[in-house]
Amino acid sequence: MVYVTRGLVETLLRLASEAEPDDVTISLAVTRAKDLPDADLDPETPVFTDFYLPSAGGSVNAVFGMDLGTPAGQTQGRFVSHPGGYMGVSKTDDLHEVVFVAIPPWDDESFGAFDRSGRKQEVTVLDVEPPEESLA
Repeated sequence: MVYVTRGLVETLLRLASEAEPDDVTISLAVTRAKDLPDADLDPETPVFTDFYLPSAGGSVNAVFGMDLGTPAGQTQGRFVSHPGGYMGVSKTDDLHEVVFVAIPPWDDESFGAFDRSGRKQEVTVLDVEPPEESLA
């Protein structure tokens, strides 16, 4: 079972729709359920709540080939869009432990999760908000 917040799903689907006909690849991070007061889950359950914009650190990546926009070791998942309509993990996708995939028409029915081997995973969308973060 893979858990994800509704807000994250809606944001990912919007980003995929706006990028069409191009695809997008976005790194995703989790928050433990203990930090989500409204989640009725085991406290250690990971819930996908956050993403890192793919363009962050883009110029450094282009020059040096290093992704400085995503904190190392802090993303447990990946979102990829397939504007061509393939609902699954392809050989060209950047793989992670969990890979979320979306296809047109970019709605809840066209959103799914897979493991890095391409096996479909059951997804539960939670109506919870991640905790607010600050730089302080």
